[in-house]
Amino acid sequence: MVDKAVRGPEELLRPIIEFVLSGLRTFGRTIQLAIAAFRYLVTDLVTLRHPWRDTLQQGWFIVSVTAIPAVLVSIPFGVIVAVQVGSLTQQVGASSVSGAAGGLGVIRQGAPMVTALLLGGAAGSAIASDLGARTIRDEVDALRVMGIDPVRRLVAPRLAAMLALTPLLCMLIIFMGVFTGYVIAVGFQGVTPGSYLSAFSAFAKMSDLWVAIVKSVVFGIIVLIVACQRGLEATAGPRGVANAVNAAVVIGVIAAFGVNLVITQLVSMFLPTQVG
Repeated sequence: MVDKAVRGPEELLRPIIEFVLSGLRTFGRTIQLAIAAFRYLVTDLVTLRHPWRDTLQQGWFIVSVTAIPAVLVSIPFGVIVAVQVGSLTQQVGASSVSGAAGGLGVIRQGAPMVTALLLGGAAGSAIASDLGARTIRDEVDALRVMGIDPVRRLVAPRLAAMLALTPLLCMLIIFMGVFTGYVIAVGFQGVTPGSYLSAFSAFAKMSDLWVAIVKSVVFGIIVLIVACQRGLEATAGPRGVANAVNAAVVIGVIAAFGVNLVITQLVSMFLPTQVG
């Protein structure tokens, strides 16, 4: 009895310790994958060996699965922001600043997070399923047998496509969100076009756009690396591929939200909002 009582806490802590260690090992493999992908990307670009055909194919695939959803999501998002901000500013008698408040909300937070959600839910899931299917069909092992690094052949072109297209996707969402907010404010809330644009130009800066683009690129990299890591480590047949896709979407989006919190705090400390 005494022996069991002494061993009881150890038995309870062992699963927790194993879970933490497993998570740390997975995180370490993900970091190694990211470093290898960037190394191969830079090396192939410098030596003119980058597979541009694969990059174009992956870029077109990302555009095909995210462009239309980006428009369909950014329009109602812009409407929601405009309605909520317009209602509050009208109650306090500050309708002239609705353009600034709505525009900054879309640029600083809305567009990067919508980009992360679209990339994680559409592009990330598709990449994880593609690489997972290749893994369980032993195509990835066949590449290794032939002396081809799967990271160089499969991950680096997708990384190049993601780096090139994520800023464009973010700017598309910003344009649609801000334009929708302008239409709602001017057409339905009685705000004059001049006051909306003057307030927006007084508060919004180019630094806000650059921060949004940088955040979107970071989110895209996180989503891509997580999706590739889960896809390349898929096991147990089709069920393993489904689990990899589910994990890629959940982990990628949650990681993007966590990184967004850190970046937002840093931006608020070093680049505070200024009028003028």
